[in-house]
Amino acid sequence: MLTVHHLNNSRSQRVLWLLEELGTPYEIKRYQRQPNMMAPQELRAVHPLGKSPVITDGPNTVAESGAIIEYIVSTYGDGRLIPPAGTPERLRYTYWLHYAEGSAMPPLLMKLLFTMMPKRAPALMRPLVKAVAKAALTGFVDPQLELHKNYWESELAKSEYFAGPEFTAADIQMSFPLEAASSRGGLDQRYPKAQAWLAKIHARPAYQRALEKGGPYEIGKA
Repeated sequence: MLTVHHLNNSRSQRVLWLLEELGTPYEIKRYQRQPNMMAPQELRAVHPLGKSPVITDGPNTVAESGAIIEYIVSTYGDGRLIPPAGTPERLRYTYWLHYAEGSAMPPLLMKLLFTMMPKRAPALMRPLVKAVAKAALTGFVDPQLELHKNYWESELAKSEYFAGPEFTAADIQMSFPLEAASSRGGLDQRYPKAQAWLAKIHARPAYQRALEKGGPYEIGKA
């Protein structure tokens, strides 16, 4: 049976959601973050990088969110949650599946790191670190985030979901960046389409079931 090696409060929550949407049987092996928020060493026994998400399915070990989604949809989806090949929606689906981690998450990660840096700096260095972090945030990170948020808003104005009129696994992949942006960068009233999209995915029964099985999910700390 497929096993999700689930790190609490992490991207592996998306994998649980996808499996719940498909109704695919699976098992969860749980791992807890260390006090420094890093994954425990035990995950390295599953994959050399010791990162989450990672799944095992018989002889197959698959890591990276996009690769996992592609594997599960192609192996267990039976044509569900993916647009037909050769359609414009399929091209958009592939784009968003890769964009989520390749383009959207780097500035969100930088937002988290530069926000945390002053709090973790030694007291004597804190004013300098705070000044450097503020300069990085205001000069580069925040403008980049605004660019991405405006992009999401414009794309969601074209269709109800990221790949088109139907909900797909690309929306599952895109959930993490938008939830992270909502927590770290703010999705205020300037982004009604993005806010509505988040409300729709949070209301899905499979999303709720995945939350129940995965445990508390504070994406601002992930």
